[in-house]
Amino acid sequence: MTIGELIRLLSDGGYHSGEQLGERLGVTRTAVWKQLKKLEALDIPLEAVKGRGYRLTSPMELIDGPAIIAALSRESRRHLVRLFVEETLPSSNLFLRDRFLHGAGHAEVCLAESQTAGRGRRGRQWMSPWGRSLLFSMGWRFQGGASVLEGLSLAVGVVIAEVLEKHGLDVALKWPNDVLLVTGQGHGKLAGILLELSGDAEGPCEVVIGIGLNVVLPEALRTELDQAASAVADQAPGVSRNQLAAELIEALLGLLNGFEEAGFEPWREAWNRRNAYAGRDVDIVQGGLSYVATVDRVDEAGNLLVTCNGEVQRLVGGEISVRGRP
Repeated sequence: MTIGELIRLLSDGGYHSGEQLGERLGVTRTAVWKQLKKLEALDIPLEAVKGRGYRLTSPMELIDGPAIIAALSRESRRHLVRLFVEETLPSSNLFLRDRFLHGAGHAEVCLAESQTAGRGRRGRQWMSPWGRSLLFSMGWRFQGGASVLEGLSLAVGVVIAEVLEKHGLDVALKWPNDVLLVTGQGHGKLAGILLELSGDAEGPCEVVIGIGLNVVLPEALRTELDQAASAVADQAPGVSRNQLAAELIEALLGLLNGFEEAGFEPWREAWNRRNAYAGRDVDIVQGGLSYVATVDRVDEAGNLLVTCNGEVQRLVGGEISVRGRP
């Protein structure tokens, strides 16, 4: 019995006794009770009524692979090699990196309900509630080497923004790989992007594109985070995770099929239109150095142009952090 199997039974809105759940799942009432305690520990809203049983106080939509495939266009189904849906993984990026080591991985997608070792840029931990985010990775093989990937993470940010804007969200982009929700209080981090590259710098190489997207974010978790965070449900409650997953797969396949030839240039204007800090002063942290600069735009390679003491500087990816000022 898995957490997902238990949630599927409890998501119908009705009450289920421990005995009924055990019979349906083929386990003892003690095993059911242990899993119910796990749900509580994961902050999954569970209601228990003596004499009636247990139910979820609000339904949870689990990732549904067949539904996602069915929502794709015929062209996307032709390009997508394989879709994996996992309940718990250390990391969906690591899953696809391992697939590449074994000769697969290209045009494959992995979705997970939870991760035990998910991380973002600069090795930071990516925290997400069980079953209420999109933890998403796509693998792609390029023939031209790492140089053809300039600006790819920014183009992925534009793709995510375009998908979310169709659902009415007000989205901005923070260089180099954050997707922000624009709110009355400012910006809240909505999604992060992590690209991991392997292979030849001048020849064939593989990239795993990892995306962590907050769909529903409990208040208790927001208070634990070290920065303002937002979720899709803040502005578009009720949007289906499976629908978002299908739309992201569709859009990313379109991006990746043409990126090696076209590069970042076709996506540059779209990124600059959504530049969260255009014309604003920010703190630039680079190694042990910290200074204030004014953000301008990104160039054709995805580098961020800023002005500091009257001089234009070009920030190239790596260990650089751009932080908004109050």
